[in-house]
Amino acid sequence: MYLFFGIIFLILLFFFCLNFWRRKKIIKKICCMSTRAKCHLLDELLEPFGFRYVASQDIITSRIDALQRKFGYCSLYDKTALTFHMVFDAFPVYFDHDNRTWLIEFWKGQYGINTGGEIGIYYADGIIPPSKRENTLFQCVSDRDMLGLSFNLFRRGMGIADVGARHWWLTAFSVGRFSNPADLNMRASISFPHCEMAEAFAKGLAEAGYCQEDICICHHTVSFSFTKSLERAGGCLHRLRVRFVQGINRFWCKVYLFVTRPFCLSLDKILYLYYYLPFAFRKTLCVRKFKNHRKIKKKSR
Repeated sequence: MYLFFGIIFLILLFFFCLNFWRRKKIIKKICCMSTRAKCHLLDELLEPFGFRYVASQDIITSRIDALQRKFGYCSLYDKTALTFHMVFDAFPVYFDHDNRTWLIEFWKGQYGINTGGEIGIYYADGIIPPSKRENTLFQCVSDRDMLGLSFNLFRRGMGIADVGARHWWLTAFSVGRFSNPADLNMRASISFPHCEMAEAFAKGLAEAGYCQEDICICHHTVSFSFTKSLERAGGCLHRLRVRFVQGINRFWCKVYLFVTRPFCLSLDKILYLYYYLPFAFRKTLCVRKFKNHRKIKKKSR
């Protein structure tokens, strides 16, 4: 019996030492890399997921050629978000322009172990009646119809991200940061090609519930602050599900920070996760609408 426990102890000690040596080797490897080499490697790793790294802010943002562009948008995506551990405020704005119904939607909240915000631009092939908009699958805009997007994301008054580009889906994600959607404030601006379209969007904002005084129009640019969802909160069961999912998200944020504690920047933390726990790396980067797009698309067929 004593021999058996002695063998088990030696085996555990061996694997502990092996793991300790492996961790030290990975840490040394990352520390020896230049910042430029690390950024280049991380961008290569992020590309299949549709994202890239922004070194100046230590955040992840979406690429224009992201694979998610093929799937468009349907309100069902947001309704099933909790299944994929995404808890966010969503604010869709519909408006008609150029014989099409456009949808510009804003999101802010917790995406697994990531705090982030998004602006997405979509349109339909024609005019969609208000009663049918929620059941319509909108397509992502073409390169020609992309708009100038920008937003500042704040968490309890502290700036998390400041991004801007001509895009169809502008995002910013801070990895390993936990937030409740109510903690976040997004100050968004959209630049349109002409005043007519800007006014149509501003009208859509007002119809969605925003006061005219809270909407700023300067030439072709419309700005406003997105602090909370104007949609009705769900019932008791929905709130319990949200609390449960957020509890899991908070737990995995702590696990991520503990495992990657040798480093401070997300750049180093994510690369460390890639070398040390590749499966956890892949899970971390599925921050938005990839799995659920494919599954929901199959259901719609």
